[in-house]
Amino acid sequence: MYFRLSFPIALLTTFLLGIITAAPVYTAENAKDAMAIKDGNIVSVQYTLTGEDGKVIESNVGKPPLKYIHGQQQMIPGFENELEGMNKGGEKKFTVKPEDAYGPVDSRAFQEFPKEQLPANGLQVGAILTGQGPQGQPVRARVHQIKESSVVMDFNHPMAGKTLTFDVQVLDIQAAAAAQPAQPPTPAAPPKPTEPATPAQ
Repeated sequence: MYFRLSFPIALLTTFLLGIITAAPVYTAENAKDAMAIKDGNIVSVQYTLTGEDGKVIESNVGKPPLKYIHGQQQMIPGFENELEGMNKGGEKKFTVKPEDAYGPVDSRAFQEFPKEQLPANGLQVGAILTGQGPQGQPVRARVHQIKESSVVMDFNHPMAGKTLTFDVQVLDIQAAAAAQPAQPPTPAAPPKPTEPATPAQ
């Protein structure tokens, strides 16, 4: 069955031109929303991290999103590899092996210290103690074993050697900020006289 068009040809032409004109705008908007994660993007995610036993280790569901710059090694390699190419709104559950996460347990990271060097409230297995590294940076270690006169400290990352499972949703993707204008070069400082080398400790 055929129907006769009851509106003028001019109106039909105007309607079709409106569709043709609007099409590029719609496509451009879609392209913007379909931005895929790549190096330099500022990515916001919601995630839940679980261990091999299925227990939740940490999660930011119901909390502010986690933001990071993709490709800047702010996240473990396995995490970034899995999110590469994902779009806003995308969801993914994946498992990361230790070699792509916090690495295997390093036996060299276990060090023994005299008991008197540790605070009394830290003399229990599992206690987390914070100290300073050679350059003054904060260093955390876990009490691994308590002996008669010494304590074995574990300087491995708490999740070293663990296989991790992430359940991630991409909340937002932003393009990298525009490059800052180049600053004029700073004049080189005058050379300092050479100082004698300090003997190794």
